Amino acid sequence: MRKALRWLLALVVLIGTVSTAGAATAAEPKAVDIKDRLLSIPGMSLIEEKPYTGYRFFVLNYTQPVDHRRPSKATFQQRITVLHKDVNRPTVFYTGGYNVSTNPSRREPTQIVDGNQVSMEYRYFTPSRPAPADWSKLDIWQAASDQHRIFEALKPVYSKNWISTGGSKGGMTATYYERFYPRDMDGVVAYVAPNDVVNREDSAYDRFFARVGTEECRDKLNGVQREALVRRAPLEKKYAAYAAENGYTFDTIGSLDRAYEAVVLDYVWGFWQYSTLADCADIPADAKNATDEAIWGSVDAISGFSAYTDQGLETYTPYYYQAGTQLGAPTIHFPHIEKKYIRYGYQPPRNFVPRSIPMKFEPWAMRDVDTWVKHNARHMLFVYGENDPWGAEPFRLGHGARDSYVMTAPGMNHGANVAGLVPDQKARATARILDWAGVAPAKVQENPSAARPLATFDARLDQRDVEREPALRP
Repeated sequence: MRKALRWLLALVVLIGTVSTAGAATAAEPKAVDIKDRLLSIPGMSLIEEKPYTGYRFFVLNYTQPVDHRRPSKATFQQRITVLHKDVNRPTVFYTGGYNVSTNPSRREPTQIVDGNQVSMEYRYFTPSRPAPADWSKLDIWQAASDQHRIFEALKPVYSKNWISTGGSKGGMTATYYERFYPRDMDGVVAYVAPNDVVNREDSAYDRFFARVGTEECRDKLNGVQREALVRRAPLEKKYAAYAAENGYTFDTIGSLDRAYEAVVLDYVWGFWQYSTLADCADIPADAKNATDEAIWGSVDAISGFSAYTDQGLETYTPYYYQAGTQLGAPTIHFPHIEKKYIRYGYQPPRNFVPRSIPMKFEPWAMRDVDTWVKHNARHMLFVYGENDPWGAEPFRLGHGARDSYVMTAPGMNHGANVAGLVPDQKARATARILDWAGVAPAKVQENPSAARPLATFDARLDQRDVEREPALRP
């Protein structure tokens, strides 16, 4: 009897266990593919998916209002990309402030936190431009609102911590985003971000060029720049032939002569922005006795004679519009060049934007951001390069800033990064980024000097070289 009872009880338990397990299995939701989750977001559409080992990479369009103050009116398609690793990892929100690359890439903070990366094309850079384009809707608040809407759309998918980042104009963009939407991000890493608070006061740049690098290198660069203006007549003949051969025109800037001088005056700035002190070895040492071809070749390699043609300017119309309406633009002097050789000096952004587009400068825009950063910065890291001209006017922190830092990488140019900082600053910056992202290992929390990137460096995926933007652009 007892055996029969034990057998019956065992059978009941077994049946109950099987039933429970079956019910649990039936109740478990089927995993939704990340592409389906992204495309279920209203306004999101797929352009293409590209494979990369360990990731999913999507190029997408997202519907944005032209005017975020009137979201029910006109819209445009803004291009973004998503480098997907895992919804349980942190996400880095990147923009370079210009066009977005449609190839898989991983920015330094993304490697540090071993996370996902969302990259945004800046509004009005084609193809992310409304048609027709209402240029009055291209400002830093509208662009920050683009980022805010993208973040709100993706946060339900990527629910862990978010860090915004960008280099140069992208670093400026990340800063402006934080100013207008300070509750969105858990941290900000802004690389080489210029801060032109007072557009008419640019003496910091003159002081920079008087001391950067070595006297020998400065003299070589100054010599080539001056000689290019001394030989204006023969080199402009070469320029005219070059323009005719390539179909270049000069309607926007006004003349070949204006374009020629603009290219030459960018030469020294362009060298320090993109080159290093070691590259001085490639500069003609005796400019006065150098051939026309040597002077032309050096200026073209650094400044690019196509930069101020209509064709060279067209892509960057949105930048020059912003420089002439809110961001400001530098003006420097050239004490090594006699005044008789300089006809125009550094030309204002207005000269690089078609006259059909109205522009009016707003001097309060940068003062507002600068004041906000000084008094309200939270979890912000600014990284500059010692030899980068754009760092002559950096962001600075005031007494109101908390857990925020400004660091400078010795000897580095416009490609300065955390990896280029001195060891103690590199470890501290890495530790703060990991902490803001919510993924700092226990040993790093106890000892920040132990901080290292969580993902292994990938030479194909990880972007470390400075993104070269021809002409005087951040």
